[in-house]
Amino acid sequence: MSNEDSRYEAVRSRDARFDGAFFFAVSTTGIYCRPSCPATTPRRRNVTFFPTSAAAQGSGFRACRRCRPDAVPGSAEWNARADVVGRAMRLIGEGVVDREGVSGLAARLGYSARQVQRQLNAELGAGPVALARAQRAHTARVLLQTTGLPAADIAFAAGFASVRQFNDTIKEIYALTPSELRAARPGRTTRYGPVAPSVTAGTLPLRLAFRGPYAARPLFDHLQRRALTGIEEVSGEPGARTYRRTLRLPHGAGIAEVDEVTGDGWLNCRLRLTELRDLTTASQRVRRLFDLDADPYAVAERLGRDPVLAPLVERCPGLRAPGTPDPHELAVRAVLGQQVSVAAGRTLGGALVAARGEPLPEPSGALTHLFPRPEDLSQAPLTELGMPESRREALRTLGAALADGTVTLDAGADRDRTEQALLALRGVGPWTAAYIRMRALGDPDVLLSGDAAVRAGMRRAGIPADALAAHAHDWRPWRSYAMHHFWNTPATDPATDRPSTTEGTGS
Repeated sequence: MSNEDSRYEAVRSRDARFDGAFFFAVSTTGIYCRPSCPATTPRRRNVTFFPTSAAAQGSGFRACRRCRPDAVPGSAEWNARADVVGRAMRLIGEGVVDREGVSGLAARLGYSARQVQRQLNAELGAGPVALARAQRAHTARVLLQTTGLPAADIAFAAGFASVRQFNDTIKEIYALTPSELRAARPGRTTRYGPVAPSVTAGTLPLRLAFRGPYAARPLFDHLQRRALTGIEEVSGEPGARTYRRTLRLPHGAGIAEVDEVTGDGWLNCRLRLTELRDLTTASQRVRRLFDLDADPYAVAERLGRDPVLAPLVERCPGLRAPGTPDPHELAVRAVLGQQVSVAAGRTLGGALVAARGEPLPEPSGALTHLFPRPEDLSQAPLTELGMPESRREALRTLGAALADGTVTLDAGADRDRTEQALLALRGVGPWTAAYIRMRALGDPDVLLSGDAAVRAGMRRAGIPADALAAHAHDWRPWRSYAMHHFWNTPATDPATDRPSTTEGTGS
């Protein structure tokens, strides 16, 4: 969508591929929508385009009640971009502005608050406060329409500083008071799915939107093979499984449940939180784990140009690259899984959770612990792990580096700098650093060229090992997805436990 004429054509055709990539507003109605809005297409002269919902709101437009533009998937651009704007958008999505203010966001990015404000305004038409405000409003709408919580509780849970600010924002964005917005909860199925019914027992149901096809089965297979006892479990039969796990959040603990069966453009998720203030952060972390902001159309277009990869892309449309809800946990598990099988990495991880994990205040079925904090590992002997002392020392070194900030793995970390910091740690090699970059930092353009399982998948697909470089150049910026296609090519013996060059195939 390089110009406004092509964007208008997307609106005319109600093309859902661009939901979240841009928004359009109609001057005659004062409403802004997603590109696929089913309403009558407005005349071109009455349409204005915006890169974010916050920019549309800042120009005085209110959200369409029919297409609910605030509920679209995030733009895949923010995952692909490594510049300050991309990093800022990932941090704002994580709720950093609500918790630490604009100064905290700027400090994490290594820029002044004025520089961050200027760059976001110039490119997105809205600054960090406006972007965070739009996110708070969406969180508040979800709580108003899916729970029976008092409006005052919802205001603070969504991140508003006062009930008055909450009331004014909701009225401005939705043209309804909070009570009217709650009463307007849709009671029928729409093109974008019904809002979940009211809930009890502290469970918040969410419909996590994604775009395009979604290959749920390979992702659930990946999670099931690596589920650590105490913090994760997968129940049910393939095709109808539920993944559950514990979450360590800024204000407390949480439990997320996600169903394998997909709706028409969403995954069903349920959250149990000790602190409602963690709703935004929890939902964003689940979105990253399930790679819900990916653009499968862009990935398929690029990878499908390769005659060898094209059959793999066609065989598994919408294949995702799993992320993580806890970058520190992912890094520790990557080191644990070095040079061992998937099963062995899982056993080591389970032993670590049992010995060093933090017990939940109240267990939930098989979920009993939170994964250990980095600082809890930095001085621990770790003798309960059946592994060489050199690898136990590598875990302690990593834990110390994560605890003191030598290595930063937050959503807005500079990927190049972080990979170099990881490589400087004794016991962390190139494969592990690159794997952490891919999953913990969400980089869609990582290729583990030395990975044994990748090379095996390439051979099965018909790419000689010495031809990798020639092919890989054309896969940018989606090499992580190419790698997952190779990992998912059928093995000669599906029962064989692939050597884990690790977490990636492994822990």
